[in-house]
Amino acid sequence: MRWRPPASIHTRLTLWYTGALLTILLVTSGFSYWLLAVALTRDVDPSLLGLAEVIRDSVAAGHGASGALEAAVGLDSEFRDHFVQVVDARGTPTYLSSRLEGRALPLSARALDNSRAGEQTFETLQRDHRQVRLVTLPIVRDGRPSELVQVAGSLTRSHRALARYLETLFVIVPLGLGLAASGGALMARKALAPVDAMSRTARRIKAEELSRRVELRGTGDELDRLAETLNEMLARLEGAFGEMRRFSADAAHELRTPLTALKGGLEVALRAARSPEEYRQVLGASLEDVDRLIRLAEDLLLVGRSRADLAAPRAPVDLEQLALEVLDVGAQLAQPRRVTIRIEVGEPVTVLGDVTALQRAVLNLIENAVKYTPAGGLVELTVDREDHSGLLSVRDTGPGIPSGEAARVFEPFVRLDAARSRESGGAGLGLSIARSIVVAHGGTLTLETALGHGSRFTIRLPAAG
Repeated sequence: MRWRPPASIHTRLTLWYTGALLTILLVTSGFSYWLLAVALTRDVDPSLLGLAEVIRDSVAAGHGASGALEAAVGLDSEFRDHFVQVVDARGTPTYLSSRLEGRALPLSARALDNSRAGEQTFETLQRDHRQVRLVTLPIVRDGRPSELVQVAGSLTRSHRALARYLETLFVIVPLGLGLAASGGALMARKALAPVDAMSRTARRIKAEELSRRVELRGTGDELDRLAETLNEMLARLEGAFGEMRRFSADAAHELRTPLTALKGGLEVALRAARSPEEYRQVLGASLEDVDRLIRLAEDLLLVGRSRADLAAPRAPVDLEQLALEVLDVGAQLAQPRRVTIRIEVGEPVTVLGDVTALQRAVLNLIENAVKYTPAGGLVELTVDREDHSGLLSVRDTGPGIPSGEAARVFEPFVRLDAARSRESGGAGLGLSIARSIVVAHGGTLTLETALGHGSRFTIRLPAAG
């Protein structure tokens, strides 16, 4: 069965902390054990060397093996459990201490080579199933080693000290690890308690209660920043839900008007027998209402899909060419109203985008300008480049928009009084659709207006290249 990590962050943090601490303790304990072993060995070596030097001096004084015996007998009781041996240059023992029990200490080739160079040698070897530390010291006469003094001491005491230290580690490491793991678990639980509180608060927030917020602790740490991020997200959701509710209510209202008119006309037609001409008039009026419903449904679809167009393939779009193509349609709209429409092109500019969507955005601006420009007025298109952006503006000589109402013209279903009335046609979605398309292309749509002096809508898009 495959192991699965625990789902709780609290548990995972505790396990990671415990694992990391266990690794640190094992490495530290092993290193300290090695340091202690080296230190104990270094403590043994000076005592062996001191004893060997005493015996060497006694033998070198001309007393030979008897000098070694005298030196060994005269030593303190601390050194009487050491092994002492004196051998000649060929390695033949000339003196063995009583503790050797007639069994000579080994003379290695390395020690023999070092003695010929007048150097001492330290070695560790096995004797009677015990490790002993051995020093070999040459006695130099006439520039040549005549004899060798060997002194060995048992490492049992060092091994006992290491064993006691190891036993201590076997107790301290698990105990410390358990205490640290418990403390780590408590700290992780306390540190993550605000996250649990945020989670409980978020679960209680429903679509109808988006005004609620996650409480900040005021510490300014990462958890407070997380709470601020959640609150900002909730604020955006609240705004989006509010806009969606308003949009749904406005859409329902806009749909109800033509449906009511359509139903009323049909009901009146069915109340009594009518002539073919009267039925034809009723059907014509009903067809106009159906056309209005179709246009409204298409506009609603455009509003809903405008943001999804971000993923649509993009291609280079020449703003001058786009403006000229839209100008032809605008001229057909302006002619019956006796409105002049013209274009001015500054520096050519190309942008990346969906040409069909951008045409719809610009056409909506032209339709809006023609619709609210009085007879004899002017609608002007301007294409230019500014820094790294392409600009396309639509200016009209209409009545303008009050400064307090200018921000509302881009909202869906908004018709401003006087200049923007229902009688002028449309559902109030043209400017909203245009802005959605421009924003989906990474651009902006701005309005400059003054009451009685017309309006200018400017599309700003990132230039290609």
